[in-house]
Amino acid sequence: MKNISINLSGSKSITNRLLVLNSLYNNSIILKNLSLSQDSKLMAEALASNQEIIDIHHAGTAMRFLTAYYSIFSDKKTILTGSSRMKERPIEILVNALIDLGADISYLEKKGYPPLLINGRELYKNTVKLSASISSQYLTALCLIGAKLKNGLNIEIIGKITSFPYLNMTLQILKDLGISACFENNIIKISYFDHLEKQEYTIESDWSSASYHYSLCALGNELTINMKYLFENSLQADRRIESIFKEFFGVNTIFNNGEIKIYKNTDFKYPNNIEIDMNDCPDIAQTVAVTAFGLKIPIKITGLETLIIKETDRLQALKNELEKCGGEVEISSSSIELKNNFNFNKNQSIKTYNDHRMAMSFTPLKLVFPLNIENPEVVEKSYTEFWNDMTLYGLY
Repeated sequence: MKNISINLSGSKSITNRLLVLNSLYNNSIILKNLSLSQDSKLMAEALASNQEIIDIHHAGTAMRFLTAYYSIFSDKKTILTGSSRMKERPIEILVNALIDLGADISYLEKKGYPPLLINGRELYKNTVKLSASISSQYLTALCLIGAKLKNGLNIEIIGKITSFPYLNMTLQILKDLGISACFENNIIKISYFDHLEKQEYTIESDWSSASYHYSLCALGNELTINMKYLFENSLQADRRIESIFKEFFGVNTIFNNGEIKIYKNTDFKYPNNIEIDMNDCPDIAQTVAVTAFGLKIPIKITGLETLIIKETDRLQALKNELEKCGGEVEISSSSIELKNNFNFNKNQSIKTYNDHRMAMSFTPLKLVFPLNIENPEVVEKSYTEFWNDMTLYGLY
């Protein structure tokens, strides 16, 4: 039995929310176990910058959160831009909501997409309607600025909320800091809150980063993996990786005082096929799909409508690379299905499409058959120590 210990940095999702709030409240929060991800570094640099042009490269979270953030600073002009892919990722729903609240935002190139010209101003309106079917980050972006609006903010949500746990995370963080935030009858209510007392906040480690180690445990032989600062009552949507891998892949988790130990149940009987809705945790869908492929288990994952607007069209990218490896794959606008037809094609070169999760989700397959990951540096976006950690498994 090989015993491996991994030290993951803080959750990117929690870090980015707290970085915005800390900036809004004069750095009154002492943040511990910050994410080391490129996305979080870009967020921190943008928030600290006095430049008029802010380039957040591929960081979609930063684009959404900062659009709302810069809109409420009176007499501050900001041009918010990013990579060529960022200019293809829609932001009109959020921009329209901010304009409804009184913000001054215009498009510099294609309508509905970055780059944006934002002329900050004080917002007095406190009621807005927003469709939540595309991205919960639009809601979070508004929630993060809500308590700094003099009249607070009421958001009426239209339609089904995509990735609801991420919204719940935002509201819980606000409450943890002492800000009044509630969600009932499809309305989010956030009260004006002017001043935060000095306080500490320890950020939980990143469950989406942990997901790749779950995949390694499922695909490897006799591995026991230990990871710190992962909690049973986590706010993170990707905490669901624990139950998914236990139910479908036989990976057990032991929680012990903020540390987990994972190992494979050698008596586990794999299912004949898997059907699962991952609308609440789409960021780990690639990991689950690739693990199922490595174990030759047919799988259909639904609820993935947001994946087409990520760093790449992740559904198409998954189909391309799984088929290259020998899988038979069908996709729709919101689902992926891996058929019961498996032929492992060795020594394939996996394209990553400038998407960190493509690189990391396919790497555990190296325990099954040899393959190459193109542009391995893309992992810096979310998990800077990924390749160093892979050396512990003999994979880099």
